Amino acid sequence: MPDVLLLSDNQGFADDLAGQISLYTPEFSVYRQDGDNRNFDVYILDEKSPLAGKLRQEHHKAPILLLEKADSSADFDPEMTVYKPFSLNVFLNLLRSCINRFENSSDGYLRFNSYELHPAAKEIVNLQNGETVKLTEKEVAVIKYLYKAKDRIVSKNDLLHDVWDYNADVTTHTIETHIYRLRQKVEHDNAETPLIMTEDGGYRLKF
Repeated sequence: MPDVLLLSDNQGFADDLAGQISLYTPEFSVYRQDGDNRNFDVYILDEKSPLAGKLRQEHHKAPILLLEKADSSADFDPEMTVYKPFSLNVFLNLLRSCINRFENSSDGYLRFNSYELHPAAKEIVNLQNGETVKLTEKEVAVIKYLYKAKDRIVSKNDLLHDVWDYNADVTTHTIETHIYRLRQKVEHDNAETPLIMTEDGGYRLKF
């Protein structure tokens, strides 16, 4: 599930837009503030073009959408600028297009430790030996979730809530088994290239 950070000084407009995104594109999770310095899949800046340069330096791969007034002189990639007022359908299509293009490009690959995750292809590459391992959609979702958390330890309940959506058939034991099998599938018991670390009853990626 792609995570969207929406930054705006207009609370009413931002509340309405966040609600529309959640209603018509429920595959996206919308956040209004970057409280824990996590990684997001796309950034939406409402009349905050000066932030674009800073975000591009810190998150140079993730797409940035600028929402600007029609008479704005914001100097940024015009393909990523939406002028207000705008059609909701046009905006949502652009949002989906940004994610699709990003995840299918080399910029959309997630690199950490000795691995490179290709989300769209559902595969992970061991950069030390060139081995490519096919993953399930859920395995990709787990790795992406841990990647976004950076160094924060993710609890089993976090995964249960955000990756499995509190499925009644899934327990923390199921998650433990899933993580174990994912490790075996990718790491091959190689201590030099750990994929997922277990700490304080939770998990985090080895960066």
